[in-house]
Amino acid sequence: MSAIQNNVESASAAYSAEFTKGHLALPPAKKYLVVTCMDARIDPAQAFGIELGEAHVIRNAGASALDALRSIVISEQLLGTTEIVLVKHTGCGMLTFANDAAYDIVDKNLGAEALGELKDRKLDFLAFPDLEQAVKDDIEFLKGTRLVPETVTLSGWIYEVETGKTRRVV
Repeated sequence: MSAIQNNVESASAAYSAEFTKGHLALPPAKKYLVVTCMDARIDPAQAFGIELGEAHVIRNAGASALDALRSIVISEQLLGTTEIVLVKHTGCGMLTFANDAAYDIVDKNLGAEALGELKDRKLDFLAFPDLEQAVKDDIEFLKGTRLVPETVTLSGWIYEVETGKTRRVV
């Protein structure tokens, strides 16, 4: 077993020994969801004041609304959420490359067959050059899709990894 797996096992044992929240309902109590980045420097519960059971948290590279859409539909249509809080962050890796560079790295590291699979799947890495504009674009995307009802409240934010502050953009 790897050191990471050992850590998961021991942390789980300690957490479950004190766990008292098994009674929480499946739908989030505060009926909202947060889309944020998978960046390890973000602790959504601490940074955004989310207690266990209150909200869904969807994490992906760059806090992409498009990438999160499947989970957003499930959260809203099956579990009753009525608000989306989208939070991107400073220093995001998605600001540092474009699709061509990602395709080149896959080709170099994983070979032609993996590159072919990327091309067959037409995978877009959804990188962006401007953080604030990316927040606005994702909110516009959510407003424009028929999969998110007009009654859903939307907001877009930027979390500053340097200070821990979050500021509203949209």
